[in-house]
Amino acid sequence: MTALAAFEEIIDASGAAPRIEAMLPAGVRRRQLSVRTLLAGMCLTQADHRPAHLTRVHRALTSLPEDEQRRLGVTADWKHGPHQLTYRQTERTFGLVTAALGKDQPDGLPSRALQAACDHLLEASIPDQFKDASTSLAVDWTDLESFSRPPPHGTSDCADPEASWGHRKNNLLRSQDELFHGYYLSAGVMMPEENGPAVPEPARRATISSARHDPVRAFVPVLTALPGQGIRLGDILDDSGYAHRDADAWAIPLRAAGAQLIQDLHPHDRGPKGTCHGAIIANGNLYCPQTPRPLTELGPLARTATKEQAADHDRQTAELARYKLGRLTADDEDGYHRVQCPAAMGKVRCPLRPASMLLDRDRPEILQPPEHLPACCAQQTITVPPDVLAKTAQKHDYPSAAWRRSYARRTGAERGFATAKDPASNNIARGWCRLMGLTPLMLFTTTLLIARNQRILAAWNVRQEETQRRAAAGLPPKTRKRRRKPLAGLAAGPP
Repeated sequence: MTALAAFEEIIDASGAAPRIEAMLPAGVRRRQLSVRTLLAGMCLTQADHRPAHLTRVHRALTSLPEDEQRRLGVTADWKHGPHQLTYRQTERTFGLVTAALGKDQPDGLPSRALQAACDHLLEASIPDQFKDASTSLAVDWTDLESFSRPPPHGTSDCADPEASWGHRKNNLLRSQDELFHGYYLSAGVMMPEENGPAVPEPARRATISSARHDPVRAFVPVLTALPGQGIRLGDILDDSGYAHRDADAWAIPLRAAGAQLIQDLHPHDRGPKGTCHGAIIANGNLYCPQTPRPLTELGPLARTATKEQAADHDRQTAELARYKLGRLTADDEDGYHRVQCPAAMGKVRCPLRPASMLLDRDRPEILQPPEHLPACCAQQTITVPPDVLAKTAQKHDYPSAAWRRSYARRTGAERGFATAKDPASNNIARGWCRLMGLTPLMLFTTTLLIARNQRILAAWNVRQEETQRRAAAGLPPKTRKRRRKPLAGLAAGPP
């Protein structure tokens, strides 16, 4: 299948083109360039690693074979003979589309019609055999700089009024953030399930918001709308930038939509953070009041840790899990649930629970119970309000080995942005798109992600075919080798 045929199939499957056509005003005469052809030209531009310029879209359409131009309406019969599409016609149709999908009063957030059109296009770019292959998404945001010059100091007037000043990380030696003028691009990339088979990593959802808006809050409605579109939410993998937001801005809406969070806690949210009925609140769980403090203050394993350090870290997190109060019930309609003392569940030995003292001595033992018994020690169970662990609770105990293995899948979001920012392909740096405003930028970014998804899927199919060929020949699967060339080898000239 050619690239044009693949893009046409995606556009037709999404149903976006006829919906947008219905929103456009009727002219005196029929437009030569349809929305379907315009979207196909935008996809071809991004597949050919071209900048997001309308001149490039016009060039991509007019460079097609003659029969394809006839079929798509790029060349049409007029009074005086065949007429080829002009740049002004391309600009006119694109302007009508952006006006129909934009807001009357732009505020730096996409309209419902624009977000729906982009969602349907991205979803259609995922083949049917992979739509239900995984429900896990790795989410992140990155900077998307506007082509407009920033407004002068003390003013807000510029060519792109929806753009704003934002912060981004840099790869320089200094640690402070770098200012940029533009937007935030948020994306959710499909990841394999825990202990599940490998799957390709297409971008399933994306949105753009002005840098004056919080990208986390801007992306929540896009993710929570998935169940209503027939897509079940599974694991959501996110970093501390998402986890540090207020619970009602990120964690609560996603849990209500059926998602399970696997996230890195912000340093300000790690460790003991108060008590609930006497139990220690730490890292999204409740622990026995006599839990050794060094265990509750454990942080994530360092990237440079050795095997011995990793084994010792895993031993400490496993011991910490012994002190955790066990959940007995699921959340009720109001978000309350009940938990039980770890000694009553047979995980630790405690004199306050005589039955637990009969357990094997390989379990931790509480040597000095509290003098004034809190509710978690005096009662068989306690009720946990929904606001106690709403922000930091997640699927796995933080920072256990199970959490570390599951959270390692989040790097798929970084790979997704790396392919979108690769100078060898579609580099979305400043100047990639010279159109002003959120709507044209989001339309071009969506077509870029569609082209990126097709490259990812094509590479996936090639690898699967190679694996099957090697298996049929009795060869082991091909593995990637990291080869290091010393300086002496680089300095040596040809023989």
